[in-house]
Amino acid sequence: MIAIRAFCAALALCAAAAAATPLAAQDYPNRPVKIIVPFPAGGTADAVPRLIGDWLSKKWGQPVVIENPTGAAGNIGSEQAYRADPDGYTLLSAPPPPLVINQNLYKNLKFDASKFEPIIIMAQVPNGVIVNPARVSARTLAEFIAYLKANPGKVTSATQGNGTTSHLTSEMLQLMAGVKVQHVPYRGTAPALQDLVAGNVDFMCDNLGVSLPLVQDGKLRLLAVATAKPMASLPDVPTVASTLPGFESVAWYAVVAPPGTPKEITRKINADINEALRDPSIQERLKKLSAEVVGGSTEETAKYLRDDVARWKRVIDDANVKIGG
Repeated sequence: MIAIRAFCAALALCAAAAAATPLAAQDYPNRPVKIIVPFPAGGTADAVPRLIGDWLSKKWGQPVVIENPTGAAGNIGSEQAYRADPDGYTLLSAPPPPLVINQNLYKNLKFDASKFEPIIIMAQVPNGVIVNPARVSARTLAEFIAYLKANPGKVTSATQGNGTTSHLTSEMLQLMAGVKVQHVPYRGTAPALQDLVAGNVDFMCDNLGVSLPLVQDGKLRLLAVATAKPMASLPDVPTVASTLPGFESVAWYAVVAPPGTPKEITRKINADINEALRDPSIQERLKKLSAEVVGGSTEETAKYLRDDVARWKRVIDDANVKIGG
């Protein structure tokens, strides 16, 4: 009889626990939500989640606070999010490095990016091949590749730093075009673009959210965009893939949750962010950042992340990119 009572009590506890999660999701959020952005304020990686966070705070009636613990290519802030309570009140918003790139570059990461609970890819900003027109006369990507082949190892490629998306995009360009350039790493996009405009380096593979205004001002020349298909906003600019089939590189901005966050909560956040992305005012503001809406389900987000892990691992392995640490 005692054993039966104990068994019944255990069943009751399990049932109560199972019922608690949906109730928690229905009540979510009932206090402030923190979004960790592991990169400095002011860039696109910070602007996109702030825009969405402001929208969510109005819908939820709760503050959505952005925090920026930076360092180690996004690893420091990502580790903080990874170790946070899995209750939906601490989220991580990040571009590719800490979620799909760094696990193949850094030997001693203190978090497993594959265990984050995927929520959504909010938006993506295409990378492009951008040259200083005073240093590079090429007007098409094919002409530029011919120039690189004629000058092996002499043309300089500015990047945001070792292991960044711009660095790996440059490496992918070299691999697929069969060329070799001289890598010049900087500490971020701003100093790299500054030197590119000044003519201290020849070209850069950069996301258009920052560099497009410089192209529009005539200070730089955009040879091609790295989206799979031509951009609706830049219909006259060809894709890199039209010259190098299969080439694709975009900077995207995802939201994930700590491992073990209940699916009911991640799906609620996903639905609410998708609603925000359908808002015309949000779409217009993203457009000003040269960002294109992505959205989709948590399952689609998981596949998106897995595919990008495989894409960049191939580049890292084939180009023998090493960071250490």
